[in-house]
Amino acid sequence: MASTAAAPLPHQDPAERRLPDYLPARMVNQYVYCPRLFFFEWVEGIFVENADTLEGSIQHKRVDKPGPELPPAGSLGEEKLETRSVTLASERLKVIARLDLLQADGGLVTPVDYKHGRPREAEGGIDLWPSDRVQLGVQALALRDNGYRCEEAIVFYQSTRQRVRIAVDEALVEETSRAIAEAWDCARSGVLPPPLVDSPKCQGCSLAPVCLPDETNALVRIEESGPEQLPLFPGGELPRKGPRREVRRLVTSRDDLRPVYLNTQGLRVGKTGDVLQVKEKDALRQEIRIHEINQVNLMGNIQISTQAVQTLCEAGVPVCYFSQGGWFYGITAGMNTRNVFLRRRQFEAAAKDWFRLELARRLVAGKIRNQRTMLLRNHAEPDKDCLRLMRVMADRAESAGSLEELLGVEGAGGRLYFRSFDGLLKAEDGESVPEMFRLDFTGRNRRPPRDAVNAMLSLGYSVLAKDLTIACYAAGFDPMMGFYHEPRFGRPALALDLMEPFRPLIVDSAVITAINTRMVTPADFVSSARAVALRPEGRKAFFRAYELRMDTLVTHPLFDYRVSYRRMLEIQTRLLAKWLSGEIAEYPVFVTR
Repeated sequence: MASTAAAPLPHQDPAERRLPDYLPARMVNQYVYCPRLFFFEWVEGIFVENADTLEGSIQHKRVDKPGPELPPAGSLGEEKLETRSVTLASERLKVIARLDLLQADGGLVTPVDYKHGRPREAEGGIDLWPSDRVQLGVQALALRDNGYRCEEAIVFYQSTRQRVRIAVDEALVEETSRAIAEAWDCARSGVLPPPLVDSPKCQGCSLAPVCLPDETNALVRIEESGPEQLPLFPGGELPRKGPRREVRRLVTSRDDLRPVYLNTQGLRVGKTGDVLQVKEKDALRQEIRIHEINQVNLMGNIQISTQAVQTLCEAGVPVCYFSQGGWFYGITAGMNTRNVFLRRRQFEAAAKDWFRLELARRLVAGKIRNQRTMLLRNHAEPDKDCLRLMRVMADRAESAGSLEELLGVEGAGGRLYFRSFDGLLKAEDGESVPEMFRLDFTGRNRRPPRDAVNAMLSLGYSVLAKDLTIACYAAGFDPMMGFYHEPRFGRPALALDLMEPFRPLIVDSAVITAINTRMVTPADFVSSARAVALRPEGRKAFFRAYELRMDTLVTHPLFDYRVSYRRMLEIQTRLLAKWLSGEIAEYPVFVTR
């Protein structure tokens, strides 16, 4: 397969890289199958489950039970022996292998490996896949280096219930030794291999949403005139944007997992097994299967047990904490942010004024264009002068000379947008509704919000910041270090950066839907000390409107496939990571059509 240029990670002297002492046989398999997959899993520690990996894990549990201890090579004798889950290492090659099954007969040992799939069809019948060949080769070499006689190896393919044998000859030894050396070199180099091009392997890969192979290939090309010289990117070079390529939708359109919102004060969350139990006093209110959710949101005075937090962290389900009024306090997540190299590049980029300005221009211009689109789509009679001026503001944002100037442009665009925002609402409040609870809009106010519409906007922006904080952690970023928003204690600046283009498309749209469909009414609000907030019933209704919007399918303007807004947040965050790593030529801000 053809491929694009590899993207080196920042300043990675091989002597500084701390890799494990031994390379697992399964990782040699992954390297031969796809070097990029190997790098993600073994070097960066990224692993994502899908149906195939889960089924394979379940099937392997049947053969992973240890059997009788394997005698030393010198005392094996001529008797027959069969044992399972044997682990052996080769000091010479620095590899380690776990053998599913080992059969000994007459002094010869034969490793048997179980695979979830099916064998490769060859001209002479069925054969091993190249990646499976080298994995069996690693097992055979580990056996030989420990003094055992190994002349043959077997793979049992469970989908077809077929065995395929392979001779451990010089050709296999040479092929395996070369693959081991290349895998070690790849890991020590710190160079992320390029994605495969139009490969059928990508379609069933669980890491396709992380790798984004087609998207990456579509956004990168080194031009004949040579790459532009920029001091941040690897080798001082930034790839230029390439020609348009067809992009397959390798990520699922929607996430089958769902977020949980708990906002009744006094609830307690515990767990039994893999089930969360939500109790009010001593009464069980709800049971939630952990493998069916992707986050837990606690609004206000809600207790959660240490056991529940530990289980959620282990399952990769973040716990998010809010005040009763909706202020986002923070997040508890497991050890799933291992990409220290991306975070180092993030901090290096944040120290460069030209980079911060370049990204901020794109984000603000995208935000203003999406606000303008909201007016075009939803306003009964949008003001032509307002639309014209917003287009001017978007163009000015792209050429702003400083972050201060950009802030002014963003503010001017926001004032134009919110000046027309009331025309998007179709509320019928009635004369008896207090002014602060009326579902019309006279202007943006916050900290605290002093009317019903602003209360929903503020809550929605807080929830969206939480969702993008989760996306930042998933991609390996530090959400507290941003580029446009200045770092501030307790503020997820990068999440706020990334949410700018999505504010009108997700939050504002959810507010419009909640009001215009009567999901939220003036009776759902309460006032205290001039601040207006949603009652628990109103928050529940607003969260439903927000999640309906997050679940809406939208077409990506560059890749022409449809995914939900929640999935789009993840894609855009990972594209920023690829830009920072020098894999793609520019960061494509999401602008709806």
